[in-house]
Amino acid sequence: MPKSPLSLIEFPADEPQRALRFWSGLLQADLEPRRDGEGEGWQTHSQSPAVGVHARGRGPGDSFSLPYFQVSDMAEALSRVEELGGSVVHPGDNWAICKDSEGSPFGLARA
Repeated sequence: MPKSPLSLIEFPADEPQRALRFWSGLLQADLEPRRDGEGEGWQTHSQSPAVGVHARGRGPGDSFSLPYFQVSDMAEALSRVEELGGSVVHPGDNWAICKDSEGSPFGLARA
């Protein structure tokens, strides 16, 4: 079976401690404070795809749960998103938030 390009599923939370208790209990996995370069919040580091939780804010990734797909070349992937009719909401070098051709949000994470 080929390796899944899914690297992270992110859940914004109104009450992060409640969300941490829920996801760690459901997955029976520890969500640890994020390391440098991983953003704010907590995530698993022992499973793939990683599951992350962060405090809900006003940013583009703060309204819905987001799957993050791993890409090796971020610039090329962002270009491809736009060529295929999607949009780049929050560009970045290591991660980006996009919408597909139908407006569904998703993330990209550099491998």
